[in-house]
Amino acid sequence: MSSNKISVVFPGQGSQYPQMLTKYIDNLSSVRSTFEESSDLLGKDLIKLLKEGSKEDLSKTEITQPLMLTADIALWKQISQFISLPTCLAGHSLGEYAALVASETISFNDALTLVIERSKLMQSAVPEGEGGIAAIIGLEEDDLNKVCLEINQDKKYLVNIANLNSQNQIVISGNKQGIEKAIDKCKSLGAKRVISLPMSVPAHSLLMKDVANKFVSTIENIEFNMPKIPVIHNVDSSIENDIAKIKVKLVRQIYSSVRWVDTIETMTNLKVTTIIECGPGKVLSNLIKRISPSVATIDLDTYDNYLELSNE
Repeated sequence: MSSNKISVVFPGQGSQYPQMLTKYIDNLSSVRSTFEESSDLLGKDLIKLLKEGSKEDLSKTEITQPLMLTADIALWKQISQFISLPTCLAGHSLGEYAALVASETISFNDALTLVIERSKLMQSAVPEGEGGIAAIIGLEEDDLNKVCLEINQDKKYLVNIANLNSQNQIVISGNKQGIEKAIDKCKSLGAKRVISLPMSVPAHSLLMKDVANKFVSTIENIEFNMPKIPVIHNVDSSIENDIAKIKVKLVRQIYSSVRWVDTIETMTNLKVTTIIECGPGKVLSNLIKRISPSVATIDLDTYDNYLELSNE
């Protein structure tokens, strides 16, 4: 593949599932060692968790975030040995930290430190059952913005757009009352489907603003370097080379919308024709097919897919 046509994207929370990547772990010692390195820092055996844990065990934010970062980077270490230098990188929500590791903006250990603190802050910010997240199918961004604005007029309700995943799949996040009211409103406006999502925290909502403020002191203590590969950021779908501004974007990302549609459109504007999803699952590949059908996608969910890519 030509170096000026490839991009790599990293999935975030929601792509995890029991026994993911276990064939990689069993067959590639470097993948196993990456999981062991994270396990030592986290104080939890991630390999045992993957092989024996339930869906619920893997879904807690303070477990999911470091687990997904580890999975993404374990695969990146493998494919970066044989693919051409990507035109750019991006990650969906938590996946943005993997993109920054891949670009050598931050070290893997520092990224783990950030993600562990980020996940703990997010998990403790809103009591269990008081937040909510839902996917809305069939309404556009302007429609959802109007719904959120109307609902937020009453201070006991809070809801906003969390993820712009594709042109007609938008995720909203907020307090439980706000989400319930938004779901009813979206149905009345003709949404094709409305799906409550099993997330343990209302990520990318204004309920995370205090988390972001607390996260500032953690991120300020981490050394950042100039990216060696351009990274497209979630909050504004643009590339940033100013280290101070990268840190600000990571802080803002905690409570701001993930602009995934705009991110993929930025890639296509950069003439990217093939996007590799570097992590478990194929959530991002499926979204990319909806956003830009002409772009080829490669997912690494299975070991066979990895072998096929490595032999190209």
